[in-house]
Amino acid sequence: MEPVTPLELLCLGSSLAFSGLCYYLYRRKAGVAARVQEAPKLQVDDDLPALLTAAQGRCLPYVALEGIVLPAKAALCSQYHGGMQGVIQKLLLKEHRLIWNSLARSWTESERVLSEQVYTVPFLLASPDAEAATQVSVESPLRAVCLPLETVYERFQQPAHGFRDLLGHYLSGEKPKGILETEEMLRVGAALTGIGELALHPDGSLHLQPPAREGEYFLCLGDWQAVLAELEAASGFWKGAAALCAALGLAVLLHAVCRALRHARLKREPEDKEPEGEEEAEGLEESCVVCLSRPRECVLLGCGHICCCFRCFQALPTRLCPICRGPIDRVVPLYQA
Repeated sequence: MEPVTPLELLCLGSSLAFSGLCYYLYRRKAGVAARVQEAPKLQVDDDLPALLTAAQGRCLPYVALEGIVLPAKAALCSQYHGGMQGVIQKLLLKEHRLIWNSLARSWTESERVLSEQVYTVPFLLASPDAEAATQVSVESPLRAVCLPLETVYERFQQPAHGFRDLLGHYLSGEKPKGILETEEMLRVGAALTGIGELALHPDGSLHLQPPAREGEYFLCLGDWQAVLAELEAASGFWKGAAALCAALGLAVLLHAVCRALRHARLKREPEDKEPEGEEEAEGLEESCVVCLSRPRECVLLGCGHICCCFRCFQALPTRLCPICRGPIDRVVPLYQA
């Protein structure tokens, strides 16, 4: 019997691989969360140029900067709200369908992106204080971990189906449910927190850009603590997943070890029983051939056989040896030291 079966070996290898992957993701998210927590927390104000001038390389490698969104030039206009302007716009068309699941015997919903368009214009972070003149240009917003957008328009269009369409849907197993049309924007005047590298260019302009070294680039609606909470939640999830996969692998290993020990013990038991059988055989060889219970206690002369106890000798119907059937002349007691 194999100590570890192929199925157990597959489960053990898979659990270790998933545990290692989850632990890597946990360490990565925990490292990013630690960097965000240690990053300087700044607001856009007139002290930023002096702060960056004094910094090494006229750059702060990783900061959390809060400000108000303003367009650098012309802003984007919403297609559905005339007076709404923004600096990032995302238009999305998504089709929702019902697909028949033959195993579950029910309809399951699925969705498919028909069209996705993202528009952006250069924008700045400014101070909430109208008297402050300092502004920070936000570079490469599309390289952020997620876009800081809010839904400003949403409409779900349900198609009209005739009898022939319904019949075709049931025969094909696919039934269109409708099309969802959404518009998301980063609006002008929104409070935005950017986490990345803050640099002072030779022309005196300030730029928030993706980190050149380690760290992720974040743009979020809200403060830096919201980003930190999401990172901690993600790191906690991956930590729990790593512990769960490791526990499953350990359980499989313990099961295999216990089975191997049980198999070894069962294999060793017959060997332990063999000496007992030999002792029983030796006991039968030394017992009386008549009653098989009492030890042999006398020597029969003249043949010299030692084969019975004294009580059985007295009970013999004839004075003949039970072994060789020779005549018994006399009996000598047997003393065993």
